[in-house]
Amino acid sequence: MRYVAPARDALEARVWATPPLSHWSAFAPLLQGDAWPGVDELNAWLPEGAARRFVLQDRDLLNDGAHYEERIACRGLIATRPANWHDLFNALIWMRYDALKRALNARQMTEIQRMGPRERSRPQCALTHFDEAGIVVRLADTAMLDAWNRHDWLGLFWTHRQAWSSGEARVEVFGHALLEHALTPDKLLVGKALVVLGGDDAVGVCAEAIASGAILNDPQELRPLPVSGVPGWHPRSTDASFYTLAPCFQPLREGRVYPPALRGG
Repeated sequence: MRYVAPARDALEARVWATPPLSHWSAFAPLLQGDAWPGVDELNAWLPEGAARRFVLQDRDLLNDGAHYEERIACRGLIATRPANWHDLFNALIWMRYDALKRALNARQMTEIQRMGPRERSRPQCALTHFDEAGIVVRLADTAMLDAWNRHDWLGLFWTHRQAWSSGEARVEVFGHALLEHALTPDKLLVGKALVVLGGDDAVGVCAEAIASGAILNDPQELRPLPVSGVPGWHPRSTDASFYTLAPCFQPLREGRVYPPALRGG
């Protein structure tokens, strides 16, 4: 069933105080204002001289016959629907994670040129999955990665709680659809993760690896992470039984093997 986000005037205020949406408080005027921001307001948040800008997605724009990714790559135009949570979060992702977005767009264009605008390759599926539901996870402890590889959710989130609260383990939500789903209070959220061991710039490491074609050549490269399990991200995360009973914490599927983590610089 297709997810339908709450209406802007029906949102529960507490969603803005809980991760992941609390991490976007710098954009509160765009997210929490009484009125939807238009493309001019969104463009005002871009740095001066930005190579891309947001444009209204209307019939006139769509009549150009161009692919969504092609408009971005060739003309710097990011089609944006009005009064739409999905596209508003997409705009915010462009503002915060420009290098990641540019890497995805360049890779999508390579695949469109190879496959044509109507066919979709395995790399395109991987790129789209990350664009919609992606998260970047930085870990300092290989024991946490080992627990994740086994889907030992209790070990990953409960045994290593201190690492999540101290910042040794950190999640950055990149997928705009995942942020949209977070508008529903207490919803169980599962992201599709790229993981980096060590280093300080996990996002930059991922952007470089995507741009080079080293990763996201198949959807199976992305590993699920129930981000609701991160301590403090869900009200039930204070109870150890949450990690064994909640339906988002699935066992490892037989034969499923994850690729090695990227290494931080």
